[in-house]
Amino acid sequence: MVAQPFNDFSLATFYDALNPWGPGDDFHLGLIRAADSVLDIGCGTGQLLRRARAEGHPGRLTGLDPAAAMLVQARQDAPDVEWVLGDTRSRQWKDEFALAVMTGHAFQQLVRDEEIRQCLGAVREALAEGGRFVFETRNPGAHAWERWTPARVHTITGADGAEIRVHHEVTHGPENGVVGFTETFACASWPAPRTGHNTLRFLDPGELDHFLAGAGLNVTARYGDWDRSPLTPESPEIITVAVA
Repeated sequence: MVAQPFNDFSLATFYDALNPWGPGDDFHLGLIRAADSVLDIGCGTGQLLRRARAEGHPGRLTGLDPAAAMLVQARQDAPDVEWVLGDTRSRQWKDEFALAVMTGHAFQQLVRDEEIRQCLGAVREALAEGGRFVFETRNPGAHAWERWTPARVHTITGADGAEIRVHHEVTHGPENGVVGFTETFACASWPAPRTGHNTLRFLDPGELDHFLAGAGLNVTARYGDWDRSPLTPESPEIITVAVA
């Protein structure tokens, strides 16, 4: 579940600039503030848990990510948070957390049915009775992949002031809800662009409910955007709150 190319130490330093704090982070931070023990699955550079700790969260905060380069960034700013290298296959907990979250559409990197079942089963095991699992996926009805083209370039500035241009390009799909794409980083001072490959799965609400129920997780709320507006066929997000 490593998001390429952010297992590259030099590119991991740009992750927060490429993914600045936004409404989704505010949404999840509110939930984290209210929970005494939190597991952030696919935590990346740990923006959420770092912010929660900086604001004085006194409880247990655990970030799990398979990319060592991302956790290096996380540990630099919040050494008192528990940062764990791995994924839900290699790391397990039992009845230990009041809240588990997967942000940044990380859930969509679970492409095969067995990957989804394994992850959700591990989440259910990690949650205490009554604990909540909150995550978002892109709504397939919004066709987000249609905007992933080389013509749509995002520019960020590195710590050294260098300008880095980023674009995406779909390589295959959507087929059975699966879309493959490349993410390319280019900088004038680099000898060549750096390109990573990724694959995401887009699930509709019915498919999500099927997998969640199979893991013993019951959906208690669902939203179509970060303002908690109702889910519609055109909503950009499918934000799910499920209870163990």
